[in-house]
Amino acid sequence: MKIGERGQVTIPKEFREKFGLKPMAEVEFEEDGGQLVIKKVPRKLNLAKWKGHCRRSFEKMGLTDADEFIEEIRGR
Repeated sequence: MKIGERGQVTIPKEFREKFGLKPMAEVEFEEDGGQLVIKKVPRKLNLAKWKGHCRRSFEKMGLTDADEFIEEIRGR
């Protein structure tokens, strides 16, 4: 494999599939004992966008918040 004029390389499909590298996935490069290592950057979940989504479900179950729900499913 060769590096292109703009410094780009193509990651073979076998490795993209094995490591879940999809378009726009973030990667980082590190040096390890004189070797260049590419690592997939873990995705960060944006939990703020889910805030409030369970409210109606909790209300239907007669619960007021997530803490009550957790206590109920733990059988306490």
